[in-house]
Amino acid sequence: MNRSLKVLGASTVSVGPLGLGCWPLAGMTRTGITTTMAEATVAAAIDAGITHLDTAYCYGANGESERAIAAALSPARRKEVVIAGKCGVHWEPGRTQVVDGRPQRLRIEVEESLSRLGTDHLDLLYLHAPDPAVPIEESAGALERLWAEGKATAIGVSNVDVGQLARFAAACPLAACQMHYNILQREIEADILPWCRAHGVSLVAYWPLMKGLLADRMDRAQVFPTTDSRHKYPMFQGEEFQRNLDFVDALRPVARRLECRVPDVVLAWTAEQSGITSVLVGATSPDQVHDNARSLYCDLDDAARSTIDAAVKARGKVACRRPV
Repeated sequence: MNRSLKVLGASTVSVGPLGLGCWPLAGMTRTGITTTMAEATVAAAIDAGITHLDTAYCYGANGESERAIAAALSPARRKEVVIAGKCGVHWEPGRTQVVDGRPQRLRIEVEESLSRLGTDHLDLLYLHAPDPAVPIEESAGALERLWAEGKATAIGVSNVDVGQLARFAAACPLAACQMHYNILQREIEADILPWCRAHGVSLVAYWPLMKGLLADRMDRAQVFPTTDSRHKYPMFQGEEFQRNLDFVDALRPVARRLECRVPDVVLAWTAEQSGITSVLVGATSPDQVHDNARSLYCDLDDAARSTIDAAVKARGKVACRRPV
């Protein structure tokens, strides 16, 4: 994997090929995540050279993800990291998720995020998701004003279609777009990824391991409890689940030959795709961080790429569920 830094769009912000996806640290989709574990995970990522920390206002009912980042960062280490935050989604009582793109609401969330993080600016600020009730240009304008005030160094947008992406970019200088993307879920290759390449916008990918499915740690008889969000996704159910595990099986010979693990191969493949600037990988412990960091030293060759392409073709179309 190419370990050099890449600039986000036309901004002054640079990130490495791997970033820490901090949603799991919130403990809302996994049980047993303690404050101590979350803080240790962030610290381990920085120590391992994974200094792109991706969080959001709604990562936790009370900003648990942001608070973990703040606790793990000393003032001196703040300059070592790129903190990417998001606004526009929040929780209401009863664990109801609300998308709210009104400018006044976005400002409130960003100000609170900065307070939780103990910093005066976000290196990258995304609109987390478009609000159907608010023209995306209005939300973009709010982020542009926050950027002009120095509360964000670069602006991004997430979970959009290509039309929304273009409208946002027309209203605000856009450095990055964040979408889910992995070897099997490649919908953005049809429109969003080409648009970003053509317009100089960086693509930051999440779900590179398909919520753990491509990490080669799942049993075919595995059942996900209702406390685990994966139980809602078709990719983890029935025949789809089994076919996805067949695909993982097909990657094992590649990993063995390269003296890597399957997730190393998956992350290396994702990071080298044209237009992909950084890949976000979640973790809930230092050990998981260290495992993810190993992929930085996995170098694919043409034979590996050919085998992966053949396995993708054999797998066929994947059932997806679009996230927020």
